[in-house]
Amino acid sequence: MIWRRKPSPRPAEAPVHREPVEPIALTIDALGRKCPIPIIMLADRISGVSTGCLVSVLADDPAAFTDIPAWCRLKSHEHVASHELPEGGWSILVRRKY
Repeated sequence: MIWRRKPSPRPAEAPVHREPVEPIALTIDALGRKCPIPIIMLADRISGVSTGCLVSVLADDPAAFTDIPAWCRLKSHEHVASHELPEGGWSILVRRKY
């Protein structure tokens, strides 16, 4: 006869550790503005936040979705993420690097 040990009950799931959400230092509302206005607004106002802070650009012009990350690469800032907005458009997060 082979005895098998009954598996111990699975411990309760540990809560998932999530990094704290960083506060957004500046929100630029460029909804309804056509290219290149969202980038011009970002370039004009990013110096108003401290290095390392997040800026959210709200834009619904399809060009902004690709142009803002490209601008970040060109200007050595960090494109953190782009999130769709429920009402249309995106929130494009940029970290000021210098």
